[in-house]
Amino acid sequence: MIQENIIGVGISGLVGSRVKELLTQYSWIGLSRENGFDIQIPDSVSFSQYNQASWVVLFAAKADVDACELDREHGKDGEAWKINVEGARTVVNACRRDGKKLIYISTDFVFSGDDTPENGYDEDDIPSPINWYGHTKFEAEKIIQESGIDHIIVRPAYPYRAKFDSKKDFFRAILGRLQNNQPIKAITDHVYNPTFIDDIADAIGILLKEDKRGIFHVVGSQSLSPYESALEIARVFNCDANLIDKITRQEYFEGKANRPYNLHMNNDKITKLGVTMRSFTQGLEEIKKQL
Repeated sequence: MIQENIIGVGISGLVGSRVKELLTQYSWIGLSRENGFDIQIPDSVSFSQYNQASWVVLFAAKADVDACELDREHGKDGEAWKINVEGARTVVNACRRDGKKLIYISTDFVFSGDDTPENGYDEDDIPSPINWYGHTKFEAEKIIQESGIDHIIVRPAYPYRAKFDSKKDFFRAILGRLQNNQPIKAITDHVYNPTFIDDIADAIGILLKEDKRGIFHVVGSQSLSPYESALEIARVFNCDANLIDKITRQEYFEGKANRPYNLHMNNDKITKLGVTMRSFTQGLEEIKKQL
């Protein structure tokens, strides 16, 4: 059986590398700066030579929320805009020119967290980002939706995984401190749906298999605060929960990018396709088996 080719832009990162690792039914073509492919340089972006690939997955982004906020004063001349907005536009233009379909990895930060529906934000709710990172990702979403190309927009939230040497996600950062008996200040007034990256891979696999279109909230099935999640990490990995202290968003992020209050996300649309989006507790239990 011949494997279908998938083009992954920025596939070496936290999410992309695990998706590639798990979706072995596809042959992944990884494109990045390392092989001369730079989404900030339009002339370097072409998919025309990959005739056997019908889909492009855009993982590449400037995802450091606070670093993006520092770019706000530079507007369209800042790196966040150049990568997250103009880079996405460049990929979209190449997809249109070369006849490719696009999966775009977005974020829950396109929402404000101030007007959260009781059942969480769903795919029909109108984004209203409150920080520059969320703003640039939403601008990219609009470019994609208005482009006329076949596309899927995937919105994960706080992705985490068992192992990744290049970058620590929030889970491994907390676990590392707890295991080294270092104190933690964890936020009590922020609500999120941490997403196990293995489930993101499963969701992308289903979306590709069923040739879907549109927006999908690919997020974990448990809404909780960072404080509650830190306590759960301590419980599952037998660490000292007394190391964890409470702090507010205002205190923790003083001088940094504003964070939404309630980013409870509704994942009914993706789970109705048969994808299991694990709760944070279930994700931690699976990671414990993988470590």
